[in-house]
Order: sequence, then C-alpha cells, then structure tokens
Amino acid sequence: MAARKDKKGRVLKEGERQRKNGTYEYRWTERNGQRHSIYANNLSELRDRKEQLVVDRYNGLRVGSNQITLNQLYLLWKKLKKGIKENTFQNYQYMYEHYVFDKLGHRKIRTVKRSDVRLFYCYLVEQQNLNVSTIDCIHTVLHQVLQIAVEDDFIKTNPSDNALTELKKVYNVDRKRRKALLIEEQKLLEDFLSKEGTYRHWKPIFTVMLYTGLRVGEITGLRWEDIDLEKGVIYVNHTLVFFSLRGKSTYAINTPKTSKSKRVVPMMSTVKNAFHEVKEYYEKEEIVCNSIIDGYTDFIFLNRFGCVMNYTTLNKALNRIVRDCNLEQLEKNEDDSNVLLLPRISCHSFRHTFTTRMIESSMKIKAVQEILGHADIGTTMNIYAEVTDELKVQEIGVLEKYMKEQELTPLNSTYP
Repeated sequence: MAARKDKKGRVLKEGERQRKNGTYEYRWTERNGQRHSIYANNLSELRDRKEQLVVDRYNGLRVGSNQITLNQLYLLWKKLKKGIKENTFQNYQYMYEHYVFDKLGHRKIRTVKRSDVRLFYCYLVEQQNLNVSTIDCIHTVLHQVLQIAVEDDFIKTNPSDNALTELKKVYNVDRKRRKALLIEEQKLLEDFLSKEGTYRHWKPIFTVMLYTGLRVGEITGLRWEDIDLEKGVIYVNHTLVFFSLRGKSTYAINTPKTSKSKRVVPMMSTVKNAFHEVKEYYEKEEIVCNSIIDGYTDFIFLNRFGCVMNYTTLNKALNRIVRDCNLEQLEKNEDDSNVLLLPRISCHSFRHTFTTRMIESSMKIKAVQEILGHADIGTTMNIYAEVTDELKVQEIGVLEKYMKEQELTPLNSTYP
C-alpha cells in the first residue's frame, strides 16, 4: 500500500491527514474505543502536538485537557460544592465572578502557571485595592477550582499552592503598620532604589521625603524657584492639593496647613544630590513641565509626560517597590524566617521616619518642631514620647545583652 502524502509530497504517518482547507489532523482511538482528534495549521505544528500528547500520557494527564478553561472548571465546582452555608456559597460565587471570571477565567487550565496566579493577586492589591481578607476569600474559591483540575488529571500540581502565603510575605501584611522605618529598613529601601532598573527614577523624590520630612503636598508642589541649592534651603510657602471633583481628578494650589507650615527647611547634601539628579534625568529624557495650576508652573517632580504627581501615584509606586524589594530579599535568603523585609509604607511614613531620625540623633525638640512645621509643640512632643519609648526598649535590650556577656544575668531562669 502506497504511503499517503500531503500536497507538498511529504509522507504522512499513521493517523495523520491533510484536510481540504490545507490544515492537518491527527486521529487516534483509545483502548476504550473513544476517538480523538487534534488539529494544526501545518505538519510541523501537528507533530509537536503529537509529541506533547505522549508527554501528557507519561505524566498521567487527561487527553484533551488543554482545551478546558478555568471558567468551565468553576461551573463544575459550583455543581460539586456541598456542605457550606448558602450565604457563604453565594459570597464565594460573587468573589469568583466579580474578580476572576473576566480577568483569569478565560485562560485554558493548562496555561495557568504559578506566576500567573501570583501576578493576579498582586493586581488585586495594587489595581483593585483589595485587602488581604478579601483576597483570602477569592483564593479559597480559586484554589478549590484548580484542585479539581489536579484531581481530574488535567494538571499535575495546583498553581495557586502557597500563593496567598507568599502574597502576605511580599506585602508584609501580617505585620502591624509602623509609622517610621527602622534604620536597617531605611537602608534596605535606599539601596534598592539606588540600583539601575525599573525604580531608579523614583529615588530622588523619595529621598527628598526621607531627608526633609516635608508633607506629600509640599513635595509635589515644589517648584525650582522654591529651592536654593547654593544656600542649601527649601522655601515651603504653598501646597499642592489633589482631589476629585464631580468624578474628575483635579489639582489646586493652597496655603500651607498652618502658619507654622510656612517655613525654611535646610537641605542635607543627600537632598541636594537628589535635586541635581532630577535635573540630569529630565535633561536626558527631555522632560519639561506641562502643568500650570492656579498660575503655578515649573514644578520639580514630574511624571514622564511632564505632569505633576499626587499621593495616589506615589503610594502605588511604593506598593510596587515594597513588593519587588521583598521578593528579591526572599529569593536571596532561603531561611525566610529571619530575612529583613520592608513593612507596608506610604508617603507619610517618610515624614515619621525623618522625625524619628532627628529624635534619635538628640536634636533639640524646638528645632524638630520648626523643621516639621508643627503649629503646636504638643504634636512634636507626642511623636518625641513615642520614639523615645521605642528607644528605651532598644537601649534596655543593649544593656541586657551587655549584662549577659558579663555573666551578670541570674542563671537557671525558668521564664523567657
């Protein structure tokens, strides 16, 4: 019997055929008599898919599983799910259909990877602004749906395994939000921002925040005429306000928060260098200020389109920075129980961090008040008391370590 060939004269193997429209088909029959077909646009692609079938059989995966979507498995999960309260079941359905169905549900189950699930959870945090308790509920449904795929031999492992645990580590959500960064955390953040790459352009504005204690509206409203690099001072005389008006984002220039907020803030060399870096970056990227707000223009800190920034943009950037810095730390350290991670932070955290560094250095309380622009010294004293309480705990820890080294601690203590 002559070998069958395609239109190009290539010999076709058993089960292969070229269809009238020029595409290719491979047919085979299972031992139980069930017939299957796969299709491809060309012969090379068809044979690649045949090889994948062999691999799938070896791995114990079901034939045809590459066509099943996540949403199809979700519908099966709805039929199978029993033994929970109706309101809980309704909540699970809402979570999946509201957040997963359109974003991830169309994906074929075989194409959903671990990285896809983790990126999806990051999207829920950063773009949808969901808290972890909500994502936990979404994860419960998604993990169960994917587990059906594992149990029915569509996939070998559940790509959502440990995804929620990793999310919590990356965003440090199990830790109480602190108002100020510890010294080692501040150093970790600065080192991460100093690396060439995705976040390098964020370094100047966050450096100025960390080393001046200016409020976010004071920082984003700074113009080049408000700073004097030769004298090394910043003139704070207005603030940039960002708000929503009839559903539209709007900016306005306002007077400082209080009369004391109108002030002159000295620059450290780190701040001067940050301003110089901004100038160099704008010249290199040919960025010019396109914002005119209530007659004010020539703002210092701009996005790539030459427009002013706002606290929402900056806080979202910080979320991404914390996420990727912590991911890098976890990848470098196998023992993640002792790894240094950044806590959840916002722009206002930098003001508290700068205040803490001033108090730690024993700066006079009146000078701290003037630099921060506090109208009431009681506000400064409250922060001072909070920081010094933390310092006392730290210093006692140093004393205890010293006494242990001198063997002055009572032995055989039964208490931790």
